[in-house]
Amino acid sequence: MRYLSIGLLLFVAACKAYSSPVAGTDPADPAARVAPLRYQAALGTYVSQRPVAPGDWREQNRRVTPPSQQ
Repeated sequence: MRYLSIGLLLFVAACKAYSSPVAGTDPADPAARVAPLRYQAALGTYVSQRPVAPGDWREQNRRVTPPSQQ
């Protein structure tokens, strides 16, 4: 009898509908408010990367080196 009652309890627990908590509005709700979309061009920040003439490597190093902490 004990195993039958445990089995019945497990069966009933397995049949329970699983509901996951939703933070905010239900995503399946078509009337849910959402943030408006804004246009952002894919090439808006494009910078040409064409090859340039070689420069002084010491000056290049000075420009990219972080300032010294003194």
